Amino acid sequence: MAEEELVDQQELFEHYRIIADPKQSLLRIDKFLSDRLQNASRTRIQNAANAGNILVNNNPVKPNYKIKPGDVVQVVLPTPPREVEIIPENIPLNIIYEDDDVLVVNKEAGMVVHPAYGNYTGTLVNALMWHFKELPLFNTGEVRPGLVHRIDKNTSGILVIAKNEFALNRLSRQFFYRTTDRRYQALVWGVPDPPEGTITGNVGRSIRDRKIMQVFTDGSEGKSAITHYKVLEDLGYISLIECKLETGRTHQIRVHFSHIRHPLFNDEEYGGDRILKGTTFTKYQQFIKNCFKILPRQALHAKSLSFDHPVTGKRLSFDSDLPDDMQQVIEKWRNYISGRDIENI
Repeated sequence: MAEEELVDQQELFEHYRIIADPKQSLLRIDKFLSDRLQNASRTRIQNAANAGNILVNNNPVKPNYKIKPGDVVQVVLPTPPREVEIIPENIPLNIIYEDDDVLVVNKEAGMVVHPAYGNYTGTLVNALMWHFKELPLFNTGEVRPGLVHRIDKNTSGILVIAKNEFALNRLSRQFFYRTTDRRYQALVWGVPDPPEGTITGNVGRSIRDRKIMQVFTDGSEGKSAITHYKVLEDLGYISLIECKLETGRTHQIRVHFSHIRHPLFNDEEYGGDRILKGTTFTKYQQFIKNCFKILPRQALHAKSLSFDHPVTGKRLSFDSDLPDDMQQVIEKWRNYISGRDIENI
Protein backbone atom coordinates (compact mmCIF):
# COMPACT_ATOMS: atom_id res chain seq x y z
CA MET A 1 0.00 0.00 0.00
CA ALA A 2 1.19 3.52 -0.73
CA GLU A 3 2.52 5.57 2.16
CA GLU A 4 0.14 8.53 2.59
CA GLU A 5 0.40 11.56 4.83
CA LEU A 6 -1.65 14.73 5.20
CA VAL A 7 1.33 17.03 5.52
CA ASP A 8 -0.30 20.31 6.36
CA GLN A 9 -3.48 22.32 6.13
CA GLN A 10 -2.57 25.95 5.87
CA GLU A 11 -5.19 28.50 4.93
CA LEU A 12 -7.99 26.88 2.91
CA PHE A 13 -6.23 24.07 1.11
CA GLU A 14 -4.67 20.70 1.83
CA HIS A 15 -1.20 19.39 1.10
CA TYR A 16 -0.66 15.66 0.67
CA ARG A 17 2.53 13.62 0.23
CA ILE A 18 2.16 10.06 -1.03
CA ILE A 19 4.90 7.51 -1.81
CA ALA A 20 3.83 4.85 -4.31
CA ASP A 21 4.28 1.24 -3.24
CA PRO A 22 7.36 -0.59 -4.64
CA LYS A 23 4.96 -2.99 -6.39
CA GLN A 24 2.71 -0.26 -7.79
CA SER A 25 1.49 -1.02 -11.32
CA LEU A 26 1.43 1.68 -14.00
CA LEU A 27 -1.69 3.80 -13.46
CA ARG A 28 -2.81 7.28 -14.46
CA ILE A 29 -2.10 9.65 -11.60
CA ASP A 30 -5.64 11.10 -11.58
CA LYS A 31 -7.03 7.59 -11.00
CA PHE A 32 -4.27 6.79 -8.47
CA LEU A 33 -5.08 9.88 -6.38
CA SER A 34 -8.87 9.74 -6.64
CA ASP A 35 -8.70 6.23 -5.17
CA ARG A 36 -6.64 7.43 -2.21
CA LEU A 37 -7.79 10.94 -1.29
CA GLN A 38 -11.08 11.35 0.50
CA ASN A 39 -13.52 13.78 -1.15
CA ALA A 40 -11.16 14.32 -4.10
CA SER A 41 -12.98 13.59 -7.35
CA ARG A 42 -11.07 12.74 -10.51
CA THR A 43 -12.14 16.09 -12.01
CA ARG A 44 -10.86 17.98 -8.97
CA ILE A 45 -7.53 16.18 -9.23
CA GLN A 46 -7.30 16.86 -12.98
CA ASN A 47 -7.87 20.57 -12.34
CA ALA A 48 -5.09 20.57 -9.76
CA ALA A 49 -2.71 18.82 -12.17
CA ASN A 50 -3.49 21.22 -15.03
CA ALA A 51 -2.68 24.14 -12.71
CA GLY A 52 0.69 22.62 -11.80
CA ASN A 53 -0.34 21.63 -8.27
CA ILE A 54 0.62 17.94 -8.55
CA LEU A 55 4.33 17.12 -8.42
CA VAL A 56 5.95 13.74 -8.92
CA ASN A 57 9.54 13.58 -7.73
CA ASN A 58 9.42 17.41 -7.53
CA ASN A 59 8.29 17.86 -11.16
CA PRO A 60 4.79 18.98 -12.20
CA VAL A 61 2.82 16.36 -14.11
CA LYS A 62 -0.37 16.25 -16.16
CA PRO A 63 -3.41 14.07 -15.31
CA ASN A 64 -2.33 11.32 -17.76
CA TYR A 65 1.05 10.77 -16.07
CA LYS A 66 1.53 7.07 -15.27
CA ILE A 67 2.50 6.49 -11.65
CA LYS A 68 5.54 4.25 -11.12
CA PRO A 69 6.81 2.27 -8.11
CA GLY A 70 8.45 4.51 -5.51
CA ASP A 71 7.21 7.79 -7.02
CA VAL A 72 6.91 10.62 -4.48
CA VAL A 73 3.70 12.53 -5.14
CA GLN A 74 2.92 15.96 -3.66
CA VAL A 75 -0.54 17.48 -4.04
CA VAL A 76 -2.04 20.87 -3.16
CA LEU A 77 -5.85 20.74 -3.25
CA PRO A 78 -8.00 23.79 -2.49
CA THR A 79 -11.16 23.78 -0.40
CA PRO A 80 -12.78 20.73 1.17
CA PRO A 81 -16.34 19.76 0.10
CA ARG A 82 -19.52 21.41 1.31
CA GLU A 83 -20.67 20.40 4.77
CA VAL A 84 -24.00 22.25 4.78
CA GLU A 85 -26.27 23.75 2.19
CA ILE A 86 -25.27 27.35 1.50
CA ILE A 87 -28.04 29.81 0.73
CA PRO A 88 -27.07 32.65 -1.66
CA GLU A 89 -27.77 36.03 -0.05
CA ASN A 90 -27.86 39.45 -1.65
CA ILE A 91 -25.28 41.05 0.65
CA PRO A 92 -23.34 44.09 -0.64
CA LEU A 93 -19.61 43.57 -1.20
CA ASN A 94 -16.90 46.22 -1.09
CA ILE A 95 -15.15 45.21 -4.31
CA ILE A 96 -11.66 46.63 -4.89
CA TYR A 97 -10.85 44.73 -8.10
CA GLU A 98 -12.49 42.17 -10.36
CA ASP A 99 -11.73 40.44 -13.65
CA ASP A 100 -12.66 37.09 -15.22
CA ASP A 101 -10.46 35.13 -12.80
CA VAL A 102 -10.22 36.89 -9.44
CA LEU A 103 -12.15 39.16 -7.10
CA VAL A 104 -10.53 41.30 -4.41
CA VAL A 105 -12.77 42.56 -1.61
CA ASN A 106 -12.34 44.71 1.48
CA LYS A 107 -14.22 42.82 4.20
CA GLU A 108 -15.87 44.77 6.98
CA ALA A 109 -15.36 43.79 10.61
CA GLY A 110 -18.21 41.64 11.88
CA MET A 111 -18.64 39.53 8.73
CA VAL A 112 -17.80 35.85 8.97
CA VAL A 113 -15.85 34.63 5.94
CA HIS A 114 -17.39 31.18 5.46
CA PRO A 115 -20.28 29.22 7.00
CA ALA A 116 -19.55 27.19 10.11
CA TYR A 117 -21.30 26.17 13.30
CA GLY A 118 -23.40 29.10 14.51
CA ASN A 119 -22.82 31.16 11.36
CA TYR A 120 -24.62 29.65 8.39
CA THR A 121 -25.99 32.92 7.00
CA GLY A 122 -24.68 36.44 6.48
CA THR A 123 -21.17 35.25 5.58
CA LEU A 124 -18.90 36.34 2.78
CA VAL A 125 -19.52 32.98 1.07
CA ASN A 126 -23.29 33.54 1.17
CA ALA A 127 -22.67 36.87 -0.57
CA LEU A 128 -20.32 35.28 -3.12
CA MET A 129 -22.85 32.57 -3.92
CA TRP A 130 -25.31 35.31 -4.87
CA HIS A 131 -22.77 37.49 -6.65
CA PHE A 132 -21.43 34.58 -8.73
CA LYS A 133 -24.53 32.41 -9.07
CA GLU A 134 -23.87 31.98 -12.81
CA LEU A 135 -20.29 30.73 -12.36
CA PRO A 136 -19.66 26.95 -12.32
CA LEU A 137 -17.22 27.13 -9.39
CA PHE A 138 -19.97 28.45 -7.14
CA ASN A 139 -22.28 25.55 -7.98
CA THR A 140 -19.87 22.70 -7.29
CA GLY A 141 -20.99 21.80 -3.77
CA GLU A 142 -18.04 23.41 -1.98
CA VAL A 143 -18.44 25.02 1.44
CA ARG A 144 -15.73 27.58 0.67
CA PRO A 145 -15.94 28.18 -3.08
CA GLY A 146 -13.15 30.39 -4.37
CA LEU A 147 -11.49 30.90 -0.99
CA VAL A 148 -7.76 30.33 -0.50
CA HIS A 149 -7.31 32.34 2.72
CA ARG A 150 -9.46 33.95 5.38
CA ILE A 151 -9.47 36.53 8.15
CA ASP A 152 -11.33 36.47 11.45
CA LYS A 153 -14.90 37.70 11.83
CA ASN A 154 -13.89 40.84 13.71
CA THR A 155 -10.82 41.55 11.58
CA SER A 156 -11.32 43.85 8.60
CA GLY A 157 -9.42 43.98 5.34
CA ILE A 158 -8.43 42.54 2.00
CA LEU A 159 -9.24 39.07 0.68
CA VAL A 160 -8.75 37.57 -2.80
CA ILE A 161 -11.31 35.11 -4.18
CA ALA A 162 -10.87 32.83 -7.21
CA LYS A 163 -13.67 32.80 -9.79
CA ASN A 164 -12.79 29.51 -11.50
CA GLU A 165 -11.04 26.21 -10.79
CA PHE A 166 -7.82 27.14 -12.58
CA ALA A 167 -7.46 30.40 -10.63
CA LEU A 168 -8.34 28.58 -7.42
CA ASN A 169 -5.56 26.05 -7.88
CA ARG A 170 -2.97 28.64 -8.96
CA LEU A 171 -3.75 30.92 -6.00
CA SER A 172 -3.71 27.99 -3.57
CA ARG A 173 -0.20 27.13 -4.72
CA GLN A 174 0.98 30.71 -4.11
CA PHE A 175 -0.39 30.77 -0.59
CA PHE A 176 1.07 27.35 0.16
CA TYR A 177 4.55 28.29 -1.09
CA ARG A 178 4.30 31.74 0.56
CA THR A 179 4.91 33.78 -2.58
CA THR A 180 2.11 36.19 -1.65
CA ASP A 181 2.80 39.28 0.45
CA ARG A 182 0.28 40.01 3.21
CA ARG A 183 0.58 42.98 5.53
CA TYR A 184 -1.63 43.83 8.48
CA GLN A 185 -1.85 46.83 10.77
CA ALA A 186 -2.84 46.51 14.41
CA LEU A 187 -3.01 48.45 17.64
CA VAL A 188 -1.33 46.64 20.51
CA TRP A 189 -0.90 47.38 24.19
CA GLY A 190 2.52 48.84 24.96
CA VAL A 191 5.44 49.29 22.57
CA PRO A 192 7.25 46.11 21.49
CA ASP A 193 10.99 46.09 22.17
CA PRO A 194 12.79 45.93 19.83
CA PRO A 195 10.56 48.12 17.64
CA GLU A 196 11.18 45.80 14.68
CA GLY A 197 11.53 42.05 14.88
CA THR A 198 10.15 38.57 14.30
CA ILE A 199 7.89 36.47 16.50
CA THR A 200 8.16 32.70 16.14
CA GLY A 201 6.52 29.82 17.95
CA ASN A 202 4.23 26.97 16.98
CA VAL A 203 0.55 27.89 17.06
CA GLY A 204 -2.11 25.31 17.91
CA ARG A 205 -5.40 24.88 19.75
CA SER A 206 -5.25 25.92 23.39
CA ILE A 207 -5.13 23.01 25.82
CA ARG A 208 -7.45 24.88 28.22
CA ASP A 209 -9.87 26.42 25.70
CA ARG A 210 -10.29 24.81 22.27
CA LYS A 211 -11.95 27.97 20.89
CA ILE A 212 -8.68 29.90 20.98
CA MET A 213 -5.06 29.25 20.07
CA GLN A 214 -1.84 29.22 22.04
CA VAL A 215 1.89 29.28 21.36
CA PHE A 216 3.87 26.11 22.03
CA THR A 217 7.42 27.37 22.42
CA ASP A 218 8.87 23.87 22.69
CA GLY A 219 7.32 22.85 19.37
CA SER A 220 5.52 19.92 21.00
CA GLU A 221 2.20 20.81 19.38
CA GLY A 222 0.77 23.15 16.77
CA LYS A 223 2.34 24.28 13.52
CA SER A 224 5.23 26.59 12.76
CA ALA A 225 4.23 30.26 12.68
CA ILE A 226 6.33 33.31 11.77
CA THR A 227 5.24 36.94 12.15
CA HIS A 228 7.48 39.88 11.21
CA TYR A 229 6.54 43.24 12.74
CA LYS A 230 7.61 46.84 13.06
CA VAL A 231 6.28 49.71 15.14
CA LEU A 232 4.81 52.42 12.91
CA GLU A 233 3.76 54.84 15.65
CA ASP A 234 4.34 55.04 19.39
CA LEU A 235 1.10 56.26 20.97
CA GLY A 236 2.24 56.15 24.57
CA TYR A 237 0.54 53.21 26.21
CA ILE A 238 -0.37 51.56 22.91
CA SER A 239 1.31 51.44 19.50
CA LEU A 240 0.40 51.06 15.85
CA ILE A 241 2.29 48.18 14.26
CA GLU A 242 2.63 46.58 10.84
CA CYS A 243 2.84 42.80 10.53
CA LYS A 244 4.03 40.72 7.61
CA LEU A 245 2.99 37.08 7.68
CA GLU A 246 5.14 34.22 6.48
CA THR A 247 2.58 31.68 7.64
CA GLY A 248 -1.19 31.89 7.96
CA ARG A 249 -2.18 30.12 11.16
CA THR A 250 -5.52 30.69 12.83
CA HIS A 251 -5.39 33.86 15.00
CA GLN A 252 -1.65 34.05 14.31
CA ILE A 253 -1.08 37.77 14.89
CA ARG A 254 -3.42 37.86 17.87
CA VAL A 255 -1.88 34.90 19.68
CA HIS A 256 1.71 35.86 18.83
CA PHE A 257 1.37 39.36 20.30
CA SER A 258 -0.47 38.05 23.33
CA HIS A 259 2.43 35.64 23.80
CA ILE A 260 4.98 38.48 23.92
CA ARG A 261 2.70 40.40 26.34
CA HIS A 262 1.51 42.98 23.83
CA PRO A 263 -2.05 41.77 23.10
CA LEU A 264 -4.12 43.55 20.49
CA PHE A 265 -6.14 46.49 21.77
CA ASN A 266 -9.64 45.31 22.83
CA ASP A 267 -9.02 41.67 21.87
CA GLU A 268 -11.29 39.94 24.39
CA GLU A 269 -10.14 36.42 23.51
CA TYR A 270 -6.45 37.15 24.07
CA GLY A 271 -6.55 39.53 27.03
CA GLY A 272 -6.54 42.90 25.29
CA ASP A 273 -9.98 44.04 26.47
CA ARG A 274 -8.78 45.45 29.78
CA ILE A 275 -6.41 48.24 30.78
CA LEU A 276 -2.91 46.78 30.58
CA LYS A 277 -0.82 49.97 30.43
CA GLY A 278 -1.25 53.47 31.76
CA THR A 279 -2.42 55.14 34.95
CA THR A 280 -5.04 54.41 37.60
CA PHE A 281 -6.73 57.78 37.14
CA THR A 282 -10.49 57.60 36.71
CA LYS A 283 -10.34 59.94 33.72
CA TYR A 284 -7.83 57.64 31.99
CA GLN A 285 -10.00 54.62 32.65
CA GLN A 286 -12.96 56.44 31.12
CA PHE A 287 -10.80 57.37 28.14
CA ILE A 288 -10.03 53.69 27.54
CA LYS A 289 -13.70 52.76 27.87
CA ASN A 290 -14.53 55.40 25.27
CA CYS A 291 -11.93 53.91 22.93
CA PHE A 292 -13.33 50.40 23.43
CA LYS A 293 -16.81 51.73 22.64
CA ILE A 294 -15.58 53.21 19.35
CA LEU A 295 -13.62 50.06 18.51
CA PRO A 296 -15.66 47.11 19.90
CA ARG A 297 -13.35 44.45 18.42
CA GLN A 298 -9.69 43.50 18.15
CA ALA A 299 -7.80 46.34 16.44
CA LEU A 300 -6.59 44.39 13.40
CA HIS A 301 -6.86 45.17 9.69
CA ALA A 302 -5.59 43.18 6.69
CA LYS A 303 -4.22 46.25 4.95
CA SER A 304 -2.48 45.00 1.82
CA LEU A 305 -2.09 41.95 -0.36
CA SER A 306 0.17 41.16 -3.33
CA PHE A 307 0.01 38.05 -5.52
CA ASP A 308 0.68 36.90 -9.07
CA HIS A 309 -2.38 36.90 -11.32
CA PRO A 310 -3.25 33.21 -11.81
CA VAL A 311 -3.56 33.56 -15.60
CA THR A 312 -1.37 36.46 -16.73
CA GLY A 313 1.32 36.03 -14.07
CA LYS A 314 1.40 39.81 -13.54
CA ARG A 315 2.09 40.87 -9.97
CA LEU A 316 -0.97 42.58 -8.49
CA SER A 317 -0.86 44.68 -5.33
CA PHE A 318 -3.79 46.08 -3.37
CA ASP A 319 -3.93 48.39 -0.38
CA SER A 320 -6.82 49.58 1.78
CA ASP A 321 -7.28 52.41 4.25
CA LEU A 322 -7.63 51.67 7.93
CA PRO A 323 -11.34 51.47 8.82
CA ASP A 324 -12.97 54.41 10.58
CA ASP A 325 -13.07 52.75 14.01
CA MET A 326 -9.30 52.23 14.09
CA GLN A 327 -8.60 55.68 12.65
CA GLN A 328 -10.80 57.34 15.28
CA VAL A 329 -9.05 55.55 18.13
CA ILE A 330 -5.60 56.42 16.74
CA GLU A 331 -6.59 60.07 16.55
CA LYS A 332 -7.88 60.00 20.14
CA TRP A 333 -4.55 58.61 21.32
CA ARG A 334 -2.64 61.22 19.34
CA ASN A 335 -4.67 63.92 21.06
CA TYR A 336 -4.12 62.27 24.43
CA ILE A 337 -0.34 62.04 24.19
CA SER A 338 -0.12 65.60 22.87
CA GLY A 339 -1.29 66.73 26.30
CA ARG A 340 -4.74 67.96 25.44
CA ASP A 341 -7.42 67.94 28.13
CA ILE A 342 -8.43 64.30 28.58
CA GLU A 343 -11.98 65.35 29.48
CA ASN A 344 -12.45 66.43 25.87
CA ILE A 345 -11.04 63.24 24.38
